[in-house]
Amino acid sequence: MAADVAQQMEDDDLPRMRSDAAALLATESLDTYSQDELMARVQQLEAEIVRVKAHHAKAADHRKVADALFKPRETD
Repeated sequence: MAADVAQQMEDDDLPRMRSDAAALLATESLDTYSQDELMARVQQLEAEIVRVKAHHAKAADHRKVADALFKPRETD
């Protein structure tokens, strides 16, 4: 039981498999899009980049707090 919990905790640090929407978008043909549609797509993708970067920063801050809370105590 303890080994299962330890393994689960280690697995939590590993990247999770997700459907990769960006990879799917990268394979889509853009030939049928008008210039306006292409610019709208660029704006949507730029907004998504901002959203992902903000979430990444929030997660990094959360990790820093957790690391500080659980860091090993120094011995004298």
